[in-house]
Amino acid sequence: MSAADVAAAAQRFAGVLPPSPLQRNERLSQRHDLDVWLKREDLNAVRSYKSRGAYNLISTLPAEQRERGVVCASAGNHGQGVAFACASLGVQARVYLPRTTPRQKRDRVAALGGRHVRIVVEGETYDEAAAAAREHAASTGTTLIPAFDDPRTIAGQGTVVKEAVEQLGRAPDAVVVPVGGGGLLAGTLTWLREHHPGVPVIGAEPAGAASMALALERGGPTPLEHVDPFVDGAAVRLVGRHTYAVAAAAPPRLVAVPEGRICVEMLDLYQSDGIISEPAGALSSAALGPELGLAPGATVVCILSGGNNDVSRYAEIVERALVFQGRKHYFLVEFPQEPGALRRFLDDVLGQDDDITLFEYVKRNNRETGPALVGIELGSPDNLEPMLKRMDAAPHRIERVPPDSPLFTFLV
Repeated sequence: MSAADVAAAAQRFAGVLPPSPLQRNERLSQRHDLDVWLKREDLNAVRSYKSRGAYNLISTLPAEQRERGVVCASAGNHGQGVAFACASLGVQARVYLPRTTPRQKRDRVAALGGRHVRIVVEGETYDEAAAAAREHAASTGTTLIPAFDDPRTIAGQGTVVKEAVEQLGRAPDAVVVPVGGGGLLAGTLTWLREHHPGVPVIGAEPAGAASMALALERGGPTPLEHVDPFVDGAAVRLVGRHTYAVAAAAPPRLVAVPEGRICVEMLDLYQSDGIISEPAGALSSAALGPELGLAPGATVVCILSGGNNDVSRYAEIVERALVFQGRKHYFLVEFPQEPGALRRFLDDVLGQDDDITLFEYVKRNNRETGPALVGIELGSPDNLEPMLKRMDAAPHRIERVPPDSPLFTFLV
């Protein structure tokens, strides 16, 4: 695979997939002392870059394979890309989605594909859905459309950076790419290595699913023992054979971005920039920071890979962001079973800008005391230490629930 394959892919869907905008972001530029540009793949017809690779692959299939139909597995965005391509090209598709796929993405697959797509919900993770899709392809003779591990898919995804450089009118000083299975990363590397080999590519992986970093460390695709499914568009247990080979040829710099930091950036994109991003879409801009070592004023292109976010997830996003910022904390408090106990706790412990966001008795009984789970949102992270000191001096028995506690997983 070469940059010529990327250029050919761009020609195939010219007029079908209009270029996505490249926009300078003032908030990120000022915050990081950089010249930050967002490649807005969330504004594509399927609200992600996945339509590029899917259309490129399906459009190159022989007529016989098109007639038999295609099958794919997806966390949501690839399924939408396949649905769009199949509706455009008149091909029948079967799309396997894991149960964790947000309802919004399921509905979009159905809307984009119409009568050309049948949705099958299978497995708890993307990898389980992918296994079901492979089994269906093997038993029926339909063509499997990989989400990332196929040279034709990779070539299609490489058109994102090709467009960005053409829109910018020059090569940027760095490109930050979200990384799941590695298709977008591999396509970006393929095109830049031939046209602008001096431009560094930084791959941003979710900290709970850093599968490309593990592959490069182990010398080949290696399954992660545990995957945090929150960043569903990039929560991949095992990177592709083809994507790994491209990355391993000259390994890019990879950074692991905490899920809480991604949530903070999602909220900033929404509240400050009016951009609805899914978790994977905010990966690249969330990765920006002094640890990247970029020179002040450097021009950086961040690929905002998708905007298919279910509105019902925002409560969890806000919660994760507050915890990451150090503003949300949970405690087990033993209260005396008498009138005014909660009021005394508020007077003794809470600061002026702090608030109780959760109060729930863990166990109700007739004893003189009863334990309660208390969630507290601080006006500022700096309020934590003074509050902990007031707790030590209070008559209540108080135990903090740390973020790494198994109990915490039931709260966030």
